[in-house]
Amino acid sequence: MKKRFGSSLSTTQKIMLSFFLSILAGSVLLALPISSATGEAVPYLDALFTATTSICVTGLVTLPTVSTWSFFGQLVILLLIQTGGLGVITIMSGLMISLHRKIGIGERILIQDAFNLNTLSGLVKFIKKVIAGTLVVEGIGAMLYMLVFVPQYGLRGVWISVFNSVSAFCNAGIDILSENSLCEYSSNPAINLVTGALIILGGIGYIVWWDVLRVLKNVRSYRYKCFRYLSLHSKIAIWSTLILIGAGAIAVFIFEYHNPLTLGDYSLWEKMEASLFQSVTTRTAGFATIPQQNLTNATAIVSMMLMFIGGSPVGTAGGVKTVTIAVLLASAFATIKNKDSVVLFDRTISKGAISKAVAVVSMSFIILFASTVLLSAVTEASALDIAYETVSATATVGLTRNLTPLLNVWGKLIIIVTMYLGRIGPISLAIAFSTRKESENNIKSPTEKISVG
Repeated sequence: MKKRFGSSLSTTQKIMLSFFLSILAGSVLLALPISSATGEAVPYLDALFTATTSICVTGLVTLPTVSTWSFFGQLVILLLIQTGGLGVITIMSGLMISLHRKIGIGERILIQDAFNLNTLSGLVKFIKKVIAGTLVVEGIGAMLYMLVFVPQYGLRGVWISVFNSVSAFCNAGIDILSENSLCEYSSNPAINLVTGALIILGGIGYIVWWDVLRVLKNVRSYRYKCFRYLSLHSKIAIWSTLILIGAGAIAVFIFEYHNPLTLGDYSLWEKMEASLFQSVTTRTAGFATIPQQNLTNATAIVSMMLMFIGGSPVGTAGGVKTVTIAVLLASAFATIKNKDSVVLFDRTISKGAISKAVAVVSMSFIILFASTVLLSAVTEASALDIAYETVSATATVGLTRNLTPLLNVWGKLIIIVTMYLGRIGPISLAIAFSTRKESENNIKSPTEKISVG
């Protein structure tokens, strides 16, 4: 009997194909005249770029979203962002559940691999909680946005609020406010607070959500020792996030304090507010309240480091992830101290987790290095601007030093591929190094010592 095409694909290939097909479908819709604000079809390459940046929740745009796309075009972009944030597999599974169709073993394996989970049990309940939790948080975010945008924009403020809430939670960084992102709201506490909270909630990961809620339900029993009852994953994700946001904010505050092009003319409170937001948005969100091209070199380098790390696993953020970096650093320090095991929060990290972390970071760096070299070959721009662009694309962030609108055809194609690989590559590697291993040959190659370092 002839096998169906889909049955011959691995779960990794199915996930990659689902994103690819979603990008193609989105690009076709965005290339239609109805998607354009002028009624004239947007060039297909720009439509393809926009579809890719939306489904990969990146945020880099070659054309201004607010003025280029009609309501229909913006709706397509919003749906692509939501699909990319949750994941195509999650959306498909949610539709099957809503239609009361049974989730078979094949679909369960897809869900497990898409979220890099360690078990097949409880996946249907997990998908329901993910979708419900996402809609609740995005709904609350939209209502809070409306307090600012409806008085300012009238009825259109409702649409802006919904769009921005979904984009912020999915860490996409695309907005329909203006061509300079959120720079006009750099000193607006409400916008900064709501946007920052949505970015962090989306980027911290769903596993941390449920773990924190589990502990809070038993807060009376745990009293003031709530943190110690969290899982190791949650502890690492929370601490890593807090440290990176805090350290990033301090660095931006110091390096931009006297910069007249960014924070120089701000009050002390506004400087603190803008510094904190810059640190938060580099966690792969892509919104900007200060012009990125005006940042000092030191701040730009710090921002690139934060972008490369990104958010936490099983969330809407990109990057190599906080837990990955924490495991690598812990492994490095353990090696320096001549320790045989890697320990975090009094728990030993498995060798498999360390190997996976090395693989994800290595692949991400290879993608970053290749795209930086290729973009440098076809683009006349400074090395810093090019590196900032490629880090942003690889980590699916969306921050740019005004290079994206100036990209030529080859530059756009390079960034399109980089965004796709940045969204898919680390995930695929994580799946390839998952707990399900193929049977290994009992015959092993001989061991020989080499010099390292």
